[in-house]
Amino acid sequence: MMNKPETPVLETDLKMMDSVIDEKLRDMETPGFQAEFDPLEAERLGAFEESALSEQDALDSTIDQLQVSAK
Repeated sequence: MMNKPETPVLETDLKMMDSVIDEKLRDMETPGFQAEFDPLEAERLGAFEESALSEQDALDSTIDQLQVSAK
């Protein structure tokens, strides 16, 4: 679950942020330019989407787990 910003963001603030983000994305097309995004801008772009495995999925995918055979 993604954390919500601690302070509410107004719709006008989001429009301004989107405008700034659009400009930064255009600037990124310039070779050698390194655009910096603050955490709220990065979150707005989806940079913090949780895609990790669950603990159980990670354990199930371990190939070197001790294999216990029933006798």
